[in-house]
Amino acid sequence: MTKTAELYRMVTDEHICPYGIKSKALLKREGYEVEDHHLTTREETDAFKEKHDVKTTPQTFIDGKRIGGHDDLVEHFGKTTLKQEGTTYQPIIAIFATTFLMAIATTYAITGGFALIKLIELFIAFSMCVLGIMKLRDLFSFTNQFLGYDLLAQKWVRYAYIYPFVETGAGILMIAGALTWLAAPAALFIGTVGGISVFKAVWIDKRDLKCACVGGDSSVPLGFISFTENVMMVGMAIWMLTKGAM
Repeated sequence: MTKTAELYRMVTDEHICPYGIKSKALLKREGYEVEDHHLTTREETDAFKEKHDVKTTPQTFIDGKRIGGHDDLVEHFGKTTLKQEGTTYQPIIAIFATTFLMAIATTYAITGGFALIKLIELFIAFSMCVLGIMKLRDLFSFTNQFLGYDLLAQKWVRYAYIYPFVETGAGILMIAGALTWLAAPAALFIGTVGGISVFKAVWIDKRDLKCACVGGDSSVPLGFISFTENVMMVGMAIWMLTKGAM
């Protein structure tokens, strides 16, 4: 027997509800023929919600029984969503995984192989650039979160605004292998201050904070990952200074 479901979702010239599209796709994956009803105006949508005493659309009905919105439909089929709730390491994992693959690809393009030292150099430099971009996309939010734990920024607020530019700039120079005399000390400085700040906030003061490493309003917890980011910068800076002196 053909399984059928009725879906009511908002589709107007100004707005197509993404959860409606997701609900329809989920129903089709579960083998349902979907009677797709479009609510094409705000008035039509409000009238539907009032009639069925619901606060949101889309709404799905199976065998005449209202299942509910997208989250209810996901639960009905025993599925899980990728929605981020609470603290999560997903953003930083995505960044490090991507920059690592970028480093592998670039190393191969340059050397025709997998030179380990070059790969590590590029991985750290790429990571610095991407993390810098994440901060620069919303400086105001970043500074609000950064000021919660960075010791220098708490003394000199402008440092919070300067930090992302220094991190990104040092990463770019490290990729180019240029102006090491400038890039390495800059990375060494911000990495050292950052590492000390994170260590004090997390392991001495025992504070439960969110990390500004991936930008403001982040749900990434301040801790080992944040500390590692700063250690990577310090290590890279020392390596570049040592390499330049050889």
